[in-house]
Amino acid sequence: MEENELTQPGPGRPDDIRAVPVRRPGRWIAAAIVLICSASVLRFIVTDPAIKWHIVGRYMFDSRILHGVIATLYLSVAAMALGIVLGVITAIMRLSPNPILKSFSWLYVFFFRGTPLLVQITFWYAITALFPNNIISIGIPFGPALFHPDANAIITVFVAALLGLGVNEGAYYAEIVRSGIISVPEGQSEAAASLGMGRIKIMRLIVLPQAMRVILPPTGNEFISMLKNSSLASTIAFAELYFEGSSIYSVNYDTIQLLIVESIWYLAMTSVLYVGQYYLERKFGQGFSRSQRATLRERWFSMGARTR
Repeated sequence: MEENELTQPGPGRPDDIRAVPVRRPGRWIAAAIVLICSASVLRFIVTDPAIKWHIVGRYMFDSRILHGVIATLYLSVAAMALGIVLGVITAIMRLSPNPILKSFSWLYVFFFRGTPLLVQITFWYAITALFPNNIISIGIPFGPALFHPDANAIITVFVAALLGLGVNEGAYYAEIVRSGIISVPEGQSEAAASLGMGRIKIMRLIVLPQAMRVILPPTGNEFISMLKNSSLASTIAFAELYFEGSSIYSVNYDTIQLLIVESIWYLAMTSVLYVGQYYLERKFGQGFSRSQRATLRERWFSMGARTR
């Protein structure tokens, strides 16, 4: 029997199935509505004379705005560094077999995750009211005081913003680090302990390097959130980007134009952080398959949702 006879449909063989794509008109209708609405909004933004793009361009590189950008970056980096240190220490304490350390770390996470960030920033700014004559007594617990520094000299506006953002971030970052540590198989720690390594050395050389692949993606997202949350420091008159912009439009009443300037700068800073986050994840994700690593395009359009 020839080969073409085998492929020909015979009386006992059904015809080949032809796959017909399902028509989905709803998708095209939704896409058309989105495009029409987007075009309408874009036309309004570009052509509306009330937006006054020339004022936006005038203040884009104003010295006060640039000072606010630098202050925002400085505060965000410092607060994130403090949050990382507190988060790592708190996560290790939560995983400790010592009940006192575990309970203290749990209370820290519970309190600072359960209260608003704005309340915490304001609390640190006003904490000097708790000290008589604004004097802080530092010394031996339940013993004599050795130092008496001025509370106003220590709790400045920057320090209050740093403590408010950093201590709050430490509570959230502790859970990120704890999740990363738990993701490392226990056999790794047991094998290292069988070789005579101590608990701290195991954590530093074995567990944390492997947990970085889980810890790093949400770390980038937290840093981006920190950059945006730094605008809350304006409530205590810290001269960051939002405060500088608001101080300008409170005089010239160009509110919309200055808010556009601030938004453009925030978008520029977060865009750079998204790209940096992608390359860091690619470096620490070498043990994952290609399908498990997001491309730069996926990272950009997902806006970090994949790591949440």
